[in-house]
Amino acid sequence: MKSSTLTIRLDPDLDKLLSRASRRSGRNRSQVAREALRRQLRLSQFEQLRQRVMPFAEARGYLTDEDVFTEVS
Repeated sequence: MKSSTLTIRLDPDLDKLLSRASRRSGRNRSQVAREALRRQLRLSQFEQLRQRVMPFAEARGYLTDEDVFTEVS
């Protein structure tokens, strides 16, 4: 698989958090950073989709997450 390189600057606090997460998980900093970025991008994608769908859901009476969970449970 082809990969590309991304260089970013981290403030000292974020650098410490990344190092701690790396040590705790036993993965290297790049792996932890990739996973965090992947999760954040997926979350953003989900939120965008949710914003597009909400008017349709509200029109059908789904106003909260609980309304949806009740319907599908």
